Parts: sequence; C-alpha cells; structure tokens
Amino acid sequence: MSDKTLNRGPFPATRMRRMRREDFSRRLMRETTLTPDDLIYPMFVLEGTGHREAIPSMPGVERVSLDILQQEARYLNQLGVPAIALFPVTSADKKTEDASEAYNPGGLAQNAIKAIKDAVPEMGVITDVALDPFTTHGQDGIIDKDGYVLNDRTVETLIKQAVSHAEAGADIVAPSDMMDGRIGSIREQLEASGHINVCILAYSAKYASAYYGPFRDAVGSAANLKGGNKFTYQMDPANRLEALHEVALDLQEGADMIMIKPGMPYLDIVREVKEQFGAPTFVYQVSGEYAMHMAAFEKGWLSKETVILESLKCIKRSGADGILTYFAKSAAELLNS
Repeated sequence: MSDKTLNRGPFPATRMRRMRREDFSRRLMRETTLTPDDLIYPMFVLEGTGHREAIPSMPGVERVSLDILQQEARYLNQLGVPAIALFPVTSADKKTEDASEAYNPGGLAQNAIKAIKDAVPEMGVITDVALDPFTTHGQDGIIDKDGYVLNDRTVETLIKQAVSHAEAGADIVAPSDMMDGRIGSIREQLEASGHINVCILAYSAKYASAYYGPFRDAVGSAANLKGGNKFTYQMDPANRLEALHEVALDLQEGADMIMIKPGMPYLDIVREVKEQFGAPTFVYQVSGEYAMHMAAFEKGWLSKETVILESLKCIKRSGADGILTYFAKSAAELLNS
C-alpha cells in the first residue's frame, strides 16, 4: 500500500461509507467507467447467404454468413462498438496439412473483411492470424511427422496470411498462434508491402487454457484436434514472469497492442503487464467464460444484465484498454439504454 492511501485520519474522522451513501457521490468518485468504446465483438463467419447456425456450447452466439455479418456490423456501429474480430469457419474440404487456404485472396476471412468494409467503412476490422481453422489436425501451425508444431515453418505461412488480410482491408491483424518471432516477421513484411498503417495486436500471453472449448466447437477445430493439446506453444497457466518476457519481446518486434487471454482468471497478469509496459493492453473474455455465465443466467443463479456489466468492468479496472467479448452487443445495448 502506497503512502497516498495512508493519508486519512482514523475512524470516526474518516467514514468511508459517507461517499457511498448517495447515488450522485458514488458516481462522482467512480474510478472505472465502461462504455461501448471499450468493446470488440468476436464473430464467426460462414460461406453462403442467409445462413445462421447456433453454437450449442455458446447460447446466443451464432455462425453467420456474410450478408448477415454486414447487417450485424451496421447495428454494432449504431451501438457505438468500434471493432469486430473475425473468425472464419472453414469447411472440411478446404482444410489441409499446410493450411494454404489461410492466405487465399478469395478466402472466407478475406471476403468477410471486404464485406464489413463495404457495409460500414468506419468499423474497425480485426483478423485472427493463426492456422487452426485451416489445418486438418486442428493445431495452430504446420506439424512434423511426430505432430510437433514447427515454429519457423509456421511463421512463413502466418506472414502470408497476415499480408492477405491487410490487402483485403483489415485494420488490425492479430497473431494468436504463439510462435516465436512471428511479430517481427509480420511487421517487416507489412512494411515491405506498403501496409505501414496496419496495426498488430499480438496475443502475447495466450495461455494453454481449458476455457477455450466452446470456441473450438464454434470454428470447427475441436474435432480435428481429437483430444490433442497446445502445451508446446501456448503458455503454462502456472506462469507469470514468462508472460512479461513474451510481452516485452512482442513490443520490441513491433506490436502496437498486446493481448492477454483468457480474461477474468488472468487479471493479475493484465494488471502487471499494464503497469510494467504501459502499452495498449487488450483482454479476451473467452468462450468458456461466456458459457459459464450463460449457464448461470439460464438457471437463474445470476442476474444477467448486472453480471455482464460487472464482469466487463472488472476487466477494464485491471488495466484493459479494450475487451473482446461475446457480450459486446448485449453490453452496448445496456450501456445505451
């Protein structure tokens, strides 16, 4: 506790509850304010037209075709949500060992970027740079005969993927793969290809978490992964200092923003990263966090509206500048009401 927090007199000269008595004084002393500007909406996109597919493990979240994506983008823009994060659902026939569909100029992710920009040019578009939606094995990279993900070979493909997203009109590319050195390599190629203003949001501290299950269902990689894990490249949930090293490296290599993932179970990491580096810091309130909340809401065990906003406020209070959350649309509606 710093000296600044010890400058008050003892009770009863100091009664901390005085400032809590009235609504106006609680509002005046409020330290953290959540607005739609803090929210990013992750969306799962499909081929075709007029398609919506429910995701059973994520009630209320759907996979949508590009025409519906455009409708959602217009509505989110009206709500004041500044950005959408795109996650393509790749059909099985387009998945390969080398994930070549990831950098197809006419691929689903690339077309989704263009669809949003056609509908709402001012909407920020963030794209996932990782290979798991495109591989037959569900891993985030190219594997050898033993199933080990090859770092440098994977980075070669990630560079192509990131540049293809930039050429399609993405504002921010977000490498979520956790390969070493990929931020510097992507930054170098973006500069060389003239995309000097495309930002990099680095998933710098992405933990090998059990909270990702519903997401893997949503993008269709769970079946391909076949019970495998990602322990050799995602971070050990037991580690804290390692996260600081990862963040430092990504910032040195040219990341504009960094990401901590998952969210609420890792807020100690968020706070320490923000205090240590002061860089724009984002948090992903992941699919497992969403699913747990929704299950409790459906059972009537938690109050939906108040808990949604509280969960997001606590993430922002920890130091987050932006939050990727499946509650973004609902939260923006609540904040605008």
